[in-house]
Amino acid sequence: MTTPYLTPLHAADLRAAGIPEPWSFGMADKVRFGEIDALQHVNNAVYLKWFENLRVLYFADRDIWNVDGKRPRVVLRNIGLDYIREIKLTDSYIMTGRTTRLGTSSFTMEYAVWVDGQLCTASHAVLVMLNDDNTKRPLPDQIRQMFIDRDGAAQG
Repeated sequence: MTTPYLTPLHAADLRAAGIPEPWSFGMADKVRFGEIDALQHVNNAVYLKWFENLRVLYFADRDIWNVDGKRPRVVLRNIGLDYIREIKLTDSYIMTGRTTRLGTSSFTMEYAVWVDGQLCTASHAVLVMLNDDNTKRPLPDQIRQMFIDRDGAAQG
């Protein structure tokens, strides 16, 4: 199976690539030379860029960029990574992302990077929605419900 790069992948695409439930959103890409470190595997810092690219595509796919006719401010509060297997220059990979937990103005996303159906990297991030004056903004009801319906996110 040839998986298209840099386009949304949904549940059926992920199952066909050997990625298990509950993952229902992803994106395929390939490792580039500039992403490799002196040990000939993907540099640790590159994963943050990869997850940001996935998050932008995820937000567009889930229509998070439009709240009451405006683009909301969503900022990264913290992130953690677990490096399980190295990824090398010749590897194509699939990143997956989902929202797992909802707060009042924040939500937690989980990410994973897969090569040939094998989990290589796991991550989680807390994101916060802000008003224009940098105060926390409660998650709009339609976004909250979408995270519950599409990703199975839990309250609290």
